[in-house]
Amino acid sequence: MPHEETFYAWLFQRHAHPISAWSRLLSTPLLLVPLWTRRWWLYLPIGAWMAVNPVITPPAHETSSFATRAILGEESWTRDPQSEPMILALTAVVSGSLVGAMTAAYRRNKVGAIAGTGMSMALTLWQWKLWADRFTRTSRTAA
Repeated sequence: MPHEETFYAWLFQRHAHPISAWSRLLSTPLLLVPLWTRRWWLYLPIGAWMAVNPVITPPAHETSSFATRAILGEESWTRDPQSEPMILALTAVVSGSLVGAMTAAYRRNKVGAIAGTGMSMALTLWQWKLWADRFTRTSRTAA
């Protein structure tokens, strides 16, 4: 396995730890703060947090957690996104809702920012459900 593949699997195994997965999801609103406040430098600590988040937790060693199954299913899906067109389409909608929330934050539209962020996070949870289902399906066929 090439070095990049090893690092990719290592990173996802750590991000699959429930603390990493949930804290990263719950950090989504932070992405709007620099836009709302016009303090662009805030993207430095937010970006650092997003980068170190999957590294500071230990690897997930079991798959009883919904978040763990979701992130491991995501890893599998990212290797072949065309295999699940529903998740691919949902990813576009999640991204669009987050861009909408960020645009609303820049315009200081509180309702739009909150609604867009809420929609993005709710749709991400739907993605997690689909990824967790994928993980369960693929781990059964691999066994």
